[in-house]
Amino acid sequence: MDRRDFLRLAGSAAGLAAVGTGAGCGSGSKKRDATASTTGSGPGGGERTLRVLQWSHFVPAYDAWFDNEFARPWGEKHDVEVVVDHVPFNEVTARADTEVARGVGHDIFGFVWTAAARFEDHTIDHREIVEEAQGKLGSLQPLVERTIFNPRTKKYLGFSESWVPNLAHYRVDLWDSLGARARPHTWDDVLRAGPRLKALGNPLGFSLGEADPDATVALMGVMHAFGSSVQNEGGTLAIDTPATVEAVKLMTAVYKGGMNPEVLTWDGTSNNRFLAGGTGSIILNPVSAVRAIEKQDPELASKVELLPVPAGPAGNQSPYFVGTSVIWKFSRNPELAKQFLVDLAVQSRDVLTQSEFYNLPSFPAAVPDLREAVAAGTGRYRLLADAANWTTNLGHPGPTSAAVEEIFEQAIVTNMFAAAARGELSAEDAVKRAQAQAAPIFDSWRERGKI
Repeated sequence: MDRRDFLRLAGSAAGLAAVGTGAGCGSGSKKRDATASTTGSGPGGGERTLRVLQWSHFVPAYDAWFDNEFARPWGEKHDVEVVVDHVPFNEVTARADTEVARGVGHDIFGFVWTAAARFEDHTIDHREIVEEAQGKLGSLQPLVERTIFNPRTKKYLGFSESWVPNLAHYRVDLWDSLGARARPHTWDDVLRAGPRLKALGNPLGFSLGEADPDATVALMGVMHAFGSSVQNEGGTLAIDTPATVEAVKLMTAVYKGGMNPEVLTWDGTSNNRFLAGGTGSIILNPVSAVRAIEKQDPELASKVELLPVPAGPAGNQSPYFVGTSVIWKFSRNPELAKQFLVDLAVQSRDVLTQSEFYNLPSFPAAVPDLREAVAAGTGRYRLLADAANWTTNLGHPGPTSAAVEEIFEQAIVTNMFAAAARGELSAEDAVKRAQAQAAPIFDSWRERGKI
């Protein structure tokens, strides 16, 4: 914030509050200023401002729709000023920590990779608004239910209007060069094709970077493909199994045969650049990767096709993220916040289309013709209608708990795979180390009564 902005904000009580919370200044956002959707005084002279934090969407058009076509009209209808801050995805959790420490901040706080469980003690129980939305829109997608509901405390940790699947983006021309039937349907297919694609100068692009949250969710999917997971269905730590060792051995072989060492240091955007630059033969990513290429290089986009994530002996249940918004206990306008979130879910069709099919509806009945909607245009995206068949929640096969979220944030799974790929540890020792690192995290959250 420069001096001029500070003086402008300090000119009112609302400005002083914004200085204290970061709300209203667009701090850390792609948009340096927050979006003030509309202004109203409200009955009774009370404060009629709703402050919303959203992560900066990977499809920029969605942010424009959210700010100008949803939040602004909503504010006008309800005689309230809606202020939206957009924060880069990798800053969201730190901002949440700051707001909780201060006990002041946004009325609605939107998480990316569902860190909501870790903040359970600081959020309201969202049961009321979940049930209101279900009354209007039908049941939640099961993977969403497992993300926002804590079966131990019986509390809804947040509210979700959408979820996102991971997909295989592959260069059909390069895979065709290996043979007419060469496709990355399974991890065995990937393992066999890797050395040949790398020899062509088009290596595989599966991230093993500690700084890349996409790497952790993708590698959890590899674990599930071999029948292993971070925890079992009952929420007990379960990394150290023979199935996990097999998953780590598989990815080590994929890395050595078909990838370049650069994947060990990738961040959250590296795989997108890898594919968009024309080098990559395959990556795992939501549809935002190919959507960006469609706009930047239509010729290259015509060579990119989509498939479900590769399968292993146990299938291809792969997590990605469930967009989760929370209302803090210290929210100044919880009732307005509740209504805003329910009304956003009612607009699920717009959420789907304005995100260019990135966000799928958490309440499936909200878009009953989803199959027809995603089949429009090129037809490339028709597989999204069945994405729930290969997508699961972060804590699969159990709930998305605070313990699983912390393991995700610490990149314990990614480091397990990377240590074996580098040759620093055997697959067996890498798995044992990951189990040892995760054990105190599970113990801590169990002692707190959250798992």
